[in-house]
Amino acid sequence: MRYSLRQIEVFVAIAQCENVSRAADTLSLSQSASSAALAELEHQFGRQLFDRHGKRLHLNETGRMLLPRAVELLDRAHELEALLRGEHGLGSLKVGATLTIGNYLLPLIVAGFLQRHPESGVQLQVHNTAMIAAQLLHHEIDIGLIEGQVRDADIEVEPWVDDELVVFCAPSHPLAARGEASLAELAVEPMILRERGSGTRDTFEHAVRHWPGGLNTRLELEHTEAIKRAVESGLGLGCISRLALRDAFRRGSLVPVETPELDLRRRFQFIWRRGKYHTAAMRTFLEDCRALTAGVAHSHEIALPAVP
Repeated sequence: MRYSLRQIEVFVAIAQCENVSRAADTLSLSQSASSAALAELEHQFGRQLFDRHGKRLHLNETGRMLLPRAVELLDRAHELEALLRGEHGLGSLKVGATLTIGNYLLPLIVAGFLQRHPESGVQLQVHNTAMIAAQLLHHEIDIGLIEGQVRDADIEVEPWVDDELVVFCAPSHPLAARGEASLAELAVEPMILRERGSGTRDTFEHAVRHWPGGLNTRLELEHTEAIKRAVESGLGLGCISRLALRDAFRRGSLVPVETPELDLRRRFQFIWRRGKYHTAAMRTFLEDCRALTAGVAHSHEIALPAVP
């Protein structure tokens, strides 16, 4: 072959970092060695892979076509190397998850995965849907587990389990006794919501899109636990996944407010880069996720340890 795995590794690192120096640092190489590896790869085939803008390098059309295949080649090479070393583990896995999934489901799944495969490693990052999709497109993670919608031709989406948002309030709130509210009543209440770009915010805004004049958003927060604390303090109403509120509803520290006029249903989903090679670690992890929700219609019905 006219290329080496080292050249492919350097190409992928530069594509991800968009800078030769930073790519060299991630590979523990000198900047000159990294530059030379890329130059040799481009020279051998007479093709430029990047557009140069000062010190920043952006993939051109050829580079964009090559990148997913190069990442797959490296994934397969790592599996081959592990076999040659006599290693029997599944290898490492980089997972990105949105907040509800990352906080309430992934700890249990990852714990079980690592207990059964202690020789493997999992890197878990928790962000909103937009950030997880961006990381996936940049090959920074192997798989994403999201609550929102992603519409990108380069991302494959597979449904996982149904989820539902619910409006909620503090026990002292006037709506707590009724346990139900109309859209007109919600419109005058201060709302504490997730930030824009999150799947939770997108689902809620889609549900109220036909209400003229919008709602009264008092506060935007990036974490579900922060929203729960703010609502408990009487700052307003919140709307997050029923899964995240299950224990609070059981304790009575928060109260659901049903909203018959709103469709707050959504679905948790798996996403990965189109054409992504599914390593043994990735296949096993997906099997573990599916096993957790087997026979379950909605996320809040999943058997999870109760939080005191």
